[in-house]
Amino acid sequence: MLHIVNKSPYQARSLESCLRMALPGHAVLLIEDGIYAATAGSNVEARVREAAGKVKFYALKPDMEARGVAARALDGVTLVDYGGFVDLVAEHGTPNSWL
Repeated sequence: MLHIVNKSPYQARSLESCLRMALPGHAVLLIEDGIYAATAGSNVEARVREAAGKVKFYALKPDMEARGVAARALDGVTLVDYGGFVDLVAEHGTPNSWL
């Protein structure tokens, strides 16, 4: 399953809710303000690193670039473009968006 999180970890608990439900082998795609969870120094950096043992993390590169944080991407988070976003949906089936 592909989980999509678009809310900032500084403003919402969407990522935490997502990670409680994500199973081993699932993927988490961070988009829009959700990409802040994929940056070094975020308030959820330790949680993302811990969860990376069971789920694969991706972040939308254009959103990271637009916010000026692409250079601070966490190791283990794969940056994808819009084509990569489509590929993730095709690979994992119907996505679950966390609002």
